Amino acid sequence: MTATNDIPRLPSPREAGADEVSLRATAVALAVRVTEQLITTPGEAVDEDRVAQLVNRLLEERARTALIQGTAGLTPADEARLRQLVLDHVLGLGPLEELLAEPDVENIHVIGSDPVIVDFGGGRREHRSAVADTDADLVALVQRVAARAPGGERRFDVAAPILSMELEDGSRLSAVMPGIAARPTVTIRRHPTHHLRLKDLARSGMVDQTARELLTAALRARANLIISGATNAGKTTLLRALLSLLDGERVITIEDSLELGLHRHLTDADVVALQGRPANIEGVGEVTLAELVRAALRMCPDRVIVGETRGPETLALLNAMSMGTDGSMSTIHASSSQQVFTKLAAYCAQAPERLTPSATASLVGTAVHLVAHIDTTPAGERVVTSIREVVGSEGEQVISNELYVRAVDEPVGTVACAPSGSVGQRLLRAGFMGRGWV
Repeated sequence: MTATNDIPRLPSPREAGADEVSLRATAVALAVRVTEQLITTPGEAVDEDRVAQLVNRLLEERARTALIQGTAGLTPADEARLRQLVLDHVLGLGPLEELLAEPDVENIHVIGSDPVIVDFGGGRREHRSAVADTDADLVALVQRVAARAPGGERRFDVAAPILSMELEDGSRLSAVMPGIAARPTVTIRRHPTHHLRLKDLARSGMVDQTARELLTAALRARANLIISGATNAGKTTLLRALLSLLDGERVITIEDSLELGLHRHLTDADVVALQGRPANIEGVGEVTLAELVRAALRMCPDRVIVGETRGPETLALLNAMSMGTDGSMSTIHASSSQQVFTKLAAYCAQAPERLTPSATASLVGTAVHLVAHIDTTPAGERVVTSIREVVGSEGEQVISNELYVRAVDEPVGTVACAPSGSVGQRLLRAGFMGRGWV
């Protein structure tokens, strides 16, 4: 494993040119001229073909000037490189475009004008050259991206210092202005180009045979499931893998950003993907996840899937789970399967209804059937370490049994007890024999 404080410095594709610094500076200047020309003709559509025409015109003008002055022109390779840099600045994310094009990149971390850290997962991280010459340049880059957000123009300034938006390829960009952070900070989380199936997670060691069989049976039994874990633990990956087993069902997904991507990849199911929306620059038009959960219940769903619950939408989700929409699922940030119940109580207390702890425990005891927890090894490997059944509630406490437990450094888990009550009956009807259960 590569230590994060000793990240190797590898050359990026941008450093292959003879004079990359000069090309980048020229690209910025040409991008400004292209943008000015676009502004002077606002009636025309701004697309790649039109921008490419303007760039080619400027490059031809530059070549004629060099010929008249008797100076050396650009080589074909440098001219192609310059053209791409300008297109990236005008239409895309500038230097970030090349990082997003690198295969296997999972996350990109940028702080001001510092070198970029690219995360490939599994503990592998590498440095790349800075994408901005100054902190102010990074802020300007993010503002240009926010102005072209797929869902409509977004703000990024002192009045709106926190930005979270979806990029054209589905990646998620999060940015924070100076004042909230010491320096402007950008994080881009990429979605996988192909979705992993449960069998892929089994091959990687994330789930062993027992966990795989139990989770598959839970899906078939239409058990309500919450997947917990830390940030980047693989919660969405496991949720997506489970849902890929569905066939012919009407599934409503609800997310801040369309990370699950079931509407693009789950072709055998009837998927409706709903996405929350923040207020616009006038402060109106917000659509919350709680509103979307309630709207989903009026769309005749077989299952309601909330990509991640972390606020007032939790109460709406639990109500959906307890109202006959069995087989619904969500993910939640928690450090253990047991802590999930504390987090659920805290989130329900944030809802306008402000449920008491005892009322929340009663609702959870009725709505949730199973909790699966994912831990991460020191080497960055992801492991399902706990599967817990909910059997009811008593006062402010949710009563549960841990069915399955696995240490992160062990190849397989052990069974703690057999499923009981309604959960056990559901799993039995789904064909789960429970080999090895005591």
